[in-house]
Amino acid sequence: MGESATRTAPRSGTDNRAAGGRAGQTLSGLAVALGLVLFLAGFGWGAVVYRPYTVPTGSMTPTINAGDRVLAQRVDGDEIRRGDVVVFKDPNWANAPVVKRVVAVGGDTVACCTKGKLTVNGKQIDEPYLPEGEPAESIAFPTVTVPEGRLFLLGDERHGSLDSTAHLQDAASGSVARSAVSGRVDAVVWPMNGLLERPTGFEALGSELSEPGPYRLIVYMIIGGAALVLLGAAYGPIAKRVGGGGRGR
Repeated sequence: MGESATRTAPRSGTDNRAAGGRAGQTLSGLAVALGLVLFLAGFGWGAVVYRPYTVPTGSMTPTINAGDRVLAQRVDGDEIRRGDVVVFKDPNWANAPVVKRVVAVGGDTVACCTKGKLTVNGKQIDEPYLPEGEPAESIAFPTVTVPEGRLFLLGDERHGSLDSTAHLQDAASGSVARSAVSGRVDAVVWPMNGLLERPTGFEALGSELSEPGPYRLIVYMIIGGAALVLLGAAYGPIAKRVGGGGRGR
């Protein structure tokens, strides 16, 4: 009987290792499956919410440089607020999408400059996104009243930007219809500069700022999903190496 007991002990250990291996394989399979769901859902959500654009000029420097790749959230023009960087298309401006910053909306009065600053509704606006050392007076323009349902837009690099100031003689005083907007720029993805900073200077007007879209959550989903897939897929080779090392000892 003692000999019989001695022979059964190895089988019990083998069974425990097999059970542990099966549990590990199950967990790794679940990790891979969950990772794939998160990864694909993140890309799918991003494709629905955002549109990519390549900015061809430096008129939005330093916020967005020429050649940068941006993601613009698909929004209705009525959702646009002062300070937003938007993508729009107006046949009077160009035959391609244009990227500029909204500095005034319908009913606002806007002018430049008072003590070197843009003024909206008589209030001076702090604009930390402008290039350092650029004199605001270089784009001085008289007071403009923005028609209802329209937007007044400027480039951050204003000295060389073909923006609303270049269209002041138009019937709409250089403004663009809200309906012309196809997206609000949320992030620069190439190079990977991430989310645009919030333009807090317009809070002086008592207006609400736009909330950023789900870009950050989408990125977390994609990265987390990829990590789960890699960890789950790596379980098998790691388990074999560890198991092989144990048998060698």
